[in-house]
Amino acid sequence: MSSELHGSSTSGVEVTNVSRQGFWLLLDERELFVPFAEFPFFRDATIGALTDVRMPHPGHLYWPQIDADLAVDSIEHPERYPLVSRARSRVAEPGQSQE
Repeated sequence: MSSELHGSSTSGVEVTNVSRQGFWLLLDERELFVPFAEFPFFRDATIGALTDVRMPHPGHLYWPQIDADLAVDSIEHPERYPLVSRARSRVAEPGQSQE
């Protein structure tokens, strides 16, 4: 009877390191950096939530605890996928009243 080695990934994706700037993903045989500046919704996630990543199909990643879906291409080429928030700022601009 053989068992899987500890630390090996069965899904083809694994978080290998986390820093203040972002985290590294090992996808099959390549490593990609996911910067928090480009993907701010990961910034406040716990280590457990960051490392709970799945690859439901090739080229697509999912973090169930964060409810975040990403195309691998968006990590490799974030300029193709600009994040635009339509939420209004809660901080009033100078000279404006805050409602």
